[in-house]
Amino acid sequence: QVQLVESGGGLVQPGGSLRLSCAASGSIFRNYAMGWYRQAPGKQRELVATMPIGGSTNYADSVKGRFTISRDNAKNTVTLRMNSLKPEDTAVYYCNLYGRQSIDQSPTNYWGQGTQVTVSS
Repeated sequence: QVQLVESGGGLVQPGGSLRLSCAASGSIFRNYAMGWYRQAPGKQRELVATMPIGGSTNYADSVKGRFTISRDNAKNTVTLRMNSLKPEDTAVYYCNLYGRQSIDQSPTNYWGQGTQVTVSS
């Protein structure tokens, strides 16, 4: 099994900053990409940022210039630095890993349990 554990969510005022961290553990044969998604109440889960190995980082238009994703491939960790936060950034943020546990397995999306980010004055 693959486990993803997130940390760093919380309550912040508009214009503030937060950093989310995620650590993956378990049997990971190949880790192709790690990233962050979010889901606001009444809305579908949406991509925030992804960082594939050997590929280009991808950001949602709504967070470009404000959020920065980084990862440590050796440690299977991913971090999301969020600056200039807005009330519309309020959501549950989920860590994602796209990979496989063995050469015989098809690549699969793995998810963390989610961490709440609330931007409010």
